[in-house]
Amino acid sequence: MGSYKMFMCFSRKFKVHETQTPPEMKLVFGKYTQAGSLMTSNQLHQFLVQFQGEKDATVPDAERIIEQIMHRRHHISRYTRHALTFNDFLQFLFSEDLNPSLKSRVHQDMTAPLSHYFIYTGHNSYLTGNQLSSDCSDIPIIKALQKGVRVIELDIWPNSSKDDVNVLHGRTLTTPVSLIKCLGSIKEYAFMASPYPVVITLEDHLTPDLQAKVAKMVTETFGDMLYIPETEQSDAFPSPEALQYRVMLSTKPPKEYLDSTKSFKDKGKESSEDETWGREIPDLREELEACEKRIGVCIEKNPDDDGDTSDYDIRKSQQLGQSEYKRLIAIQAKKRKGGLKESLKVNPAKVGRLSLSEQAFEKATISNGTDIVRFTQKNLLRVYPKGTRVNSSNYKPLLAWMHGAQMVAFNMQGYGRALWLMQGMFKSNGGCGYVRKPDFLTGERNEVFDPRARLPVKTTLKVDVYMGDGWRLDFDKTHFDSYSPPDFYAKVGIAGVPADSMMKKTEIIDDNWTPVWDTEFWFPLTVPELALLRIEVHEYDRSEKDDFGGQNCLPVSELRSGIRTVPLFDRKGEKFKSVKLLMQFQFV
Repeated sequence: MGSYKMFMCFSRKFKVHETQTPPEMKLVFGKYTQAGSLMTSNQLHQFLVQFQGEKDATVPDAERIIEQIMHRRHHISRYTRHALTFNDFLQFLFSEDLNPSLKSRVHQDMTAPLSHYFIYTGHNSYLTGNQLSSDCSDIPIIKALQKGVRVIELDIWPNSSKDDVNVLHGRTLTTPVSLIKCLGSIKEYAFMASPYPVVITLEDHLTPDLQAKVAKMVTETFGDMLYIPETEQSDAFPSPEALQYRVMLSTKPPKEYLDSTKSFKDKGKESSEDETWGREIPDLREELEACEKRIGVCIEKNPDDDGDTSDYDIRKSQQLGQSEYKRLIAIQAKKRKGGLKESLKVNPAKVGRLSLSEQAFEKATISNGTDIVRFTQKNLLRVYPKGTRVNSSNYKPLLAWMHGAQMVAFNMQGYGRALWLMQGMFKSNGGCGYVRKPDFLTGERNEVFDPRARLPVKTTLKVDVYMGDGWRLDFDKTHFDSYSPPDFYAKVGIAGVPADSMMKKTEIIDDNWTPVWDTEFWFPLTVPELALLRIEVHEYDRSEKDDFGGQNCLPVSELRSGIRTVPLFDRKGEKFKSVKLLMQFQFV
């Protein structure tokens, strides 16, 4: 009898509640229909224009929406009813493709220099997991490109026999993958998610002869896709528009190995900022001739040449190989010379890229904040995770964006709130991987933005969190609670400049797979251009840590006003199949 009672309790508790509807939905439907009966295409058109703010919507657009809803809800291939019931209307509001929360296409000006854009940037793009012992592979590179990442980082080292090039995280237990395999995958997947340029940043630990080999690999792999600058230096970068379907290399120019006062062997012993690996030198005649042919230079032979490969030949070959390698570098990485203030000086005649670790960058923002902003108006700044993040975690990106840093490099194989912010930022501009920086960070206003300044409120975002649905389809019924439906609550807030950042939450809705919160929040914003709307759903647990129910992060500047569907994602940023929220956004 006891077991029977427990089963009855189990069945009762898991009964799916009849879905409630927020009162606002019925009010809106009634406003645009006659007595709240059916919504015609003309009435739906009025709703789209007047309530949703879609000024360009047409009656044919409304007719297509009705046709889609009729097909989805009633499986009618050729619709006979030219109007929506209230439940049809709710289906439309909950349809991500028909009623998205963000602008879905590239809409920003793409003709400005690269320095005027935030660029979706990966760090150690080849790692499958942690920074110390995971495998190196082209699979993470492919996944990153498929998600719209535009900057791929490769650490290149000599292989064990010193005659080829591997990609691996140096001085760790990570297993290598060949450079040629990574390059081939980049070529294949570079433009699946976006037509805008892919930048390959190389952390180069190679000898001169292997640099020549890399130059050959790159030119043969990418062919006409490879962007080769016409001159060694320029006063501005090209635009994303001009670089569509092109691949660019970014690294430090190679050191000059030809030194008349030192022999090759002496040069190999020289210590340097980047470790130089020696290797036995084979006969280089063929390589020398190939270099001559490739760059159209005839090398004057050493008059004392007796037919054997001499140090002179080797040095000449290295010089030619390095010359070809250097010629391919479209974005030159600057070498740190002197103090940080010296490195941040702007050269009006030459642009380049500077890299700083997250700690160095944070320290620099305290003492040289405006120098950083001024530098990033013309030059590229790359900020990368500190070395102690061995589990591939990430840092908060907002500080870097506030200072104009274009390449905020992230471990895409990790997960957590910092990565959610990164993914949210690059939902902007149709997800193309390039987001136009606000005018106050580009220098176009002839000003230098001060991220620490207290600014007046520019606009206020009103957010209504109506309801959520889909967990019962995507999760097992005992996932959240063993004997009852889940108790969901939502957290909504802003990530942005310090004055704008805050987090609020709804009440807990007990025992309901389809929670209706019907709660509004107000967010005053001083810098809405850099604000991200954070959304999380959790399931309250009285005895343990609350369960995770989904998240999303939306760029405020891209929000579409009106009642919109908001899909939720898992911890790693993968979209749930069915879980969605219904929310309203208004700027007041």
